[in-house]
Amino acid sequence: MNEKTPDSEAMSFDLEQIKEMIPHRDPFLLIEEVIDLIPDVRAVGIKELSEDEPYFKGHFPGHPIMPGVLIIESLAQTSAVLVIATTGKQPGSVVYFMSVDKARFRHPAFPGDRLEFHVEKIRSRGPVWKFKGEARTSENLVADVEFSAMIVDPK
Repeated sequence: MNEKTPDSEAMSFDLEQIKEMIPHRDPFLLIEEVIDLIPDVRAVGIKELSEDEPYFKGHFPGHPIMPGVLIIESLAQTSAVLVIATTGKQPGSVVYFMSVDKARFRHPAFPGDRLEFHVEKIRSRGPVWKFKGEARTSENLVADVEFSAMIVDPK
């Protein structure tokens, strides 16, 4: 991922601040913290995977792993925080997926893992943003993907 901006400018957001920025709530708010956010550049979402996550009960019994679609959703939620930190809160607006490209799942994520969701802006034009994302544990690249999203007023 790109490291073109000094970390001294990085911002962090806790769970309550994230809830002020994006509309997701339990059980579908999949990030707990955002760190290393440089507006208009990059962000890192954090999730500590607990055995109590609702999806582990059925995915898969006896061998629980985080579903790949939820890993991509976690990257998208991290990117939504990056968008809002860059553009400012636009009351009523949400960030919708437009495309998911080049998604690769490389290693499973298990209960007890600390996942980091690294997103980097590739470009933005008006309300449309394109990102590169990687989900990682301390030891493994879990997934990588390119995706795009649009800021929409659903009213």
